[in-house]
Amino acid sequence: MTLRERIGVDLGGRRRLEDGLAWAAAHRVHYVDACLEGAPDHPNAPASWTAARVASLRATCERHGIHLGLHSASAVNVAETSPLLAEAAEQYLRTYIDLAGRLGAEWIVVHGGYHFTGDYAARRASSLQRLKRAAAHAERSGAHLLLENLNREPEHAEIRYLAHNLEECREYFGRIQSRNLGWAFTVNHAHLVPEGIDGFLDAMDLGRCGEVRVADNHGRYEDHLRPGEGTIDFRRMFERIEGGGYRGHYMMAFGTLDDMLAGRETLVRAAGA
Repeated sequence: MTLRERIGVDLGGRRRLEDGLAWAAAHRVHYVDACLEGAPDHPNAPASWTAARVASLRATCERHGIHLGLHSASAVNVAETSPLLAEAAEQYLRTYIDLAGRLGAEWIVVHGGYHFTGDYAARRASSLQRLKRAAAHAERSGAHLLLENLNREPEHAEIRYLAHNLEECREYFGRIQSRNLGWAFTVNHAHLVPEGIDGFLDAMDLGRCGEVRVADNHGRYEDHLRPGEGTIDFRRMFERIEGGGYRGHYMMAFGTLDDMLAGRETLVRAAGA
């Protein structure tokens, strides 16, 4: 596939998935992420996937050469320690893994959760163990999880994401060796920490990377800008990632669908492809 064909669009949970796939097919977008979140009556909610709907969706993906991935919500705390919520976090991940098999989703983006001021150790331990169990369930189910490096929060924030910097990411991937747990490399999140994009690429194994997530920012705080509106050097990013042998897909996550469609051309130009 050409680089343009490898650049996909994160549909989020903004629309009925079938409508998002129709848009992707019309614009020759071959990779999409989708979130199955929202109220119980949300059009993509897990309970809405009847056998007939699943069959239709899988046929659409096959007909148009669309590769589907699921993207769980970072707002769900995978590091949960409360007895009242811990089982819900377990069930949340199991539901995504089981649905991926039904829908034919090729990957599921997951997260490390978050901790509060003063409870880092307990939340980190809970997160690691829960993701180990999720990876084991993925092995049994044939699903493929991709752990995303999340964003740095401001210095005085009460809540901070886990697996947000290089040190934490290396620990997660060092301690969870499952063949069914890979890496979703979010370059705009890496741009927020001192080690930066180059630091992640120097230290992490690109062979474990299953998705490169793309937006721009100014390196100060989380802000999903269109490529060229921030300070990320996308030409260098492509040189490092493609030069490192990566041949997987990229996933844009910023603005509107039209913004991402235009952003695809900006990225192709930046790569010199």
